[in-house]
Amino acid sequence: MNHPASSASGFSRRNFLQSSAAAVGALLVPSALAAERDWSGQNPVRYPDADIIALDPRFNAYKLGNTPIRRLQTGSLWNEGPAWNGVGRYLVWSDIPNDRQLRWLEEDGHVSVHRVPAGNSNGNTFDREGRQISCEHGNRRVVRYEHNGSITVLADKFDGKPFNAPNDVVQHPDGALWFTDPGYGSLMNYEGHKGPLLLKEAVYRIDAKSGAITKVTDEVYKPNGLCFSPDYKKLYIADTGSSHYPAAPKNILVCDVVDGTKLGKAREFTSMKMTVNGTEQAGMADGIRADIDGNIWAACGWVGDGYDGVHVFAPDGRRIGLIKLPEIASNLCFGGVKRNRLFVTAGQSLYAVYVETQGAA
Repeated sequence: MNHPASSASGFSRRNFLQSSAAAVGALLVPSALAAERDWSGQNPVRYPDADIIALDPRFNAYKLGNTPIRRLQTGSLWNEGPAWNGVGRYLVWSDIPNDRQLRWLEEDGHVSVHRVPAGNSNGNTFDREGRQISCEHGNRRVVRYEHNGSITVLADKFDGKPFNAPNDVVQHPDGALWFTDPGYGSLMNYEGHKGPLLLKEAVYRIDAKSGAITKVTDEVYKPNGLCFSPDYKKLYIADTGSSHYPAAPKNILVCDVVDGTKLGKAREFTSMKMTVNGTEQAGMADGIRADIDGNIWAACGWVGDGYDGVHVFAPDGRRIGLIKLPEIASNLCFGGVKRNRLFVTAGQSLYAVYVETQGAA
């Protein structure tokens, strides 16, 4: 991944990649830059970045011609759960197996350990009071870090049984927190403390006033990443059940939000199938986020070059764009002063790229 770039042949290969993507839409060839790109940033790529690909003309409105994909950090074991703090102008994310949270400062790009131990945390977010919310695999719970540094346990049991391993969390405008519990942290000591799944995999809601926990759906094989539409009338859920259930489709589901507290029946928003090198393949979407226009940005992987990275879907479910990465993408969020910088956690690294849209608040 860190071989010197070849300026003599880079132009023709980039033109080939761009013209191929435009000509065949979802039919992609392996990136010619995959083995050449220097992720240290010492040898910048030529604009436009050939690994930011429009699969549909609609994506051209969200591409920037003068911005590169940058690697901001590497050396982790499995990065997850990026969350942007607007007041502090920093990004927090989890390195699950190393049982720590990391922090990247916007002012100088400095990366430091934010919290250790961290309960083998996965998903993180900040609530409307600026308090960090984290899903802990190791402790099977959802917690809130208060302004004075203390920890408040928001959810650790349902129907008298411990959760499996809360995974991702988002907040509704009414203050309620919605989270998924697919159980991955309980399936391997690598990311938590191995033990049996005690509850059916499901999505839950924590009421902001009473703290009551309700199950909003267990129709999904393994609900992983989730996000609301910009108007909060829909909830999108990435299903990664195929990791353990052979019959599970590889897709992203969508549910109507009923009265702000319940969900309608889940239906497929999009399939993760995609033609790569002339062959239809399907990876999995993990973390997902919506932008202000209702497009869904999904961290995807488990296929290889030409697939792994960020897939962008229009509100109608059609894949319109691809941001290729040299690693499996695990999660993402919008951040920066204008919410127009996309931060992406991948297997061992953190990436960022500016886009011509903003994350839905």
